[in-house]
Amino acid sequence: MPRKFKTVDYGMILKQTVSIEDCLPPSHLARFLVEVISQLDLGSIYNEYGAKGGIAIAPEILLGLLIYGYATGIFSSRKIELATHESIPFRYIAGNLHPDHDTIANFRSRFLEQLEELFVQVLEMAVLAGVLQVEDISVDGTKIHADASKSKAVSHKRLEEKRVQLRMEVEELLQMGQQADRAKVLESIDIPAEIDRRNKQLDNLAEAQKALQHRARERFEAEQAKYSEKMAERNAYIEQTGRKPRGRVPAPPFLRLATKTNTILPTPNRGS
Repeated sequence: MPRKFKTVDYGMILKQTVSIEDCLPPSHLARFLVEVISQLDLGSIYNEYGAKGGIAIAPEILLGLLIYGYATGIFSSRKIELATHESIPFRYIAGNLHPDHDTIANFRSRFLEQLEELFVQVLEMAVLAGVLQVEDISVDGTKIHADASKSKAVSHKRLEEKRVQLRMEVEELLQMGQQADRAKVLESIDIPAEIDRRNKQLDNLAEAQKALQHRARERFEAEQAKYSEKMAERNAYIEQTGRKPRGRVPAPPFLRLATKTNTILPTPNRGS
């Protein structure tokens, strides 16, 4: 009998309803972050918002997206925005909202100092709760080296040492996030249009070079005619007198081509 295979009806799969609760177990980091962030004091951030303006995305949501991004190696605000569509944990933290990358990047830049302190608090809670193996967070070869302890009986001294270490490494992570957002300028370049523009520039340069080369050849031909005339007079004088005329032998002209290397081609000396 021929081998049997399981197949998939992708049309039906696309119509299937998925429960986020089924996808995120109770111990999932995304759930933990939402719960912990709800207990943080975000008054210093809320106070910076003006009374007027449109409906803003709550700081808890943006903070959760950034911290989960750092914890999973996603720094770029554009990639975080995309993840709110494609990744279930990000979608859960965002509450089915999709903050655009400018909102995320501006939030990070505007509240960078507060974010550092809040990030450290969240990581401390994660370490003490044994939910997050902090030393396993690694992005671009950078690791947070704090020891994850499932024991809540951590001495005050050890907690302070851990806090200092966490603060230093959180600062590095935040800087990496800022750098990732600066790269958005490169990400937003229209590559085909840029190539087309540069090709047109090259075409224009090629035309200009052709014009310069044409002028150079015309100038060379005129100089060559004068040189040939002078050499003919010089040779005639030598034949008539048997002596060389005074003065230097006329130098042959050079053909200077307008090329990338500024090629200079000397002409052969046809006289003696």
